[in-house]
Amino acid sequence: MRLIAYTENGRRHIGAVTAGKVAPVAPLDEFYADAAAALRTEPGPPALLLADLEQVPPVPETARVFCVGINYHSHAGESKTLAGLDVPRVPMVFGRWASTLVTGGTPVPVPPNEPGLDWEVELAAVIGTRAWNVSPQDASAHVLGYTAFNDLSARRKQLETAQFTVGKNADRSGPIGPVLVTADEISPAALRVRTRVNGEVMQDGNTRDLIHDVGKIISYISDTVTLLPGDVIATGTPGGIGAGRDPQVFLRPGDVVEVEVEGIGTVRNPIVDRSEIEAP
Repeated sequence: MRLIAYTENGRRHIGAVTAGKVAPVAPLDEFYADAAAALRTEPGPPALLLADLEQVPPVPETARVFCVGINYHSHAGESKTLAGLDVPRVPMVFGRWASTLVTGGTPVPVPPNEPGLDWEVELAAVIGTRAWNVSPQDASAHVLGYTAFNDLSARRKQLETAQFTVGKNADRSGPIGPVLVTADEISPAALRVRTRVNGEVMQDGNTRDLIHDVGKIISYISDTVTLLPGDVIATGTPGGIGAGRDPQVFLRPGDVVEVEVEGIGTVRNPIVDRSEIEAP
């Protein structure tokens, strides 16, 4: 099933997408209270037009977003040069706030003291059931589905210190979507992931190149933090980031960035000047 979230009468809902139409499934909070039960219930007829809906990120506003750094072999050399970081022995996890998540089409501003934003295409897993101290082998049972994620990064802030938090939480810097594909319909093991900037391919990788796979990441986090329904695990990016190029290339106002994950789809966002949007 391919799911989206949308707002109706001030409330967020989950719907199932088929050929440009949407069948309501459940209010978003009720859906994540028992996603398995919600998915067992056959959706009604796809009566809503996707193009008419105001989409929102398909996770709760209280979701935690766990991001994994340096998790593709092809990205490890860039990271060593940029930040002096070696290939991590265990998943290198940092956090994002759900308030940074946006859907495709949302204008993303460049912070005023950055040379631009950097792109990072990622496969993201969304948790469906509470996960505590699970093994890598059992982790997949807790995954609701997978989506595409662009971990847009303010590199100047990110690399000024050893802590990534500020540079990874710029306003609107977490495009996610375009759909959440349920885990019964997709395997994370060998998916092509790509980034395009103004139509030019900048990243072209495959999840076969992951250093730590989805099961290991979930297991590593869950013996310390109980993962809850709706939490997001962003699994890292392949080589080809803008900061790793010579000369470096960053997203500037007027650019359009697209991230694509095989079997899921493409998230496309325009980059704008900070003065073009209201403060959150």
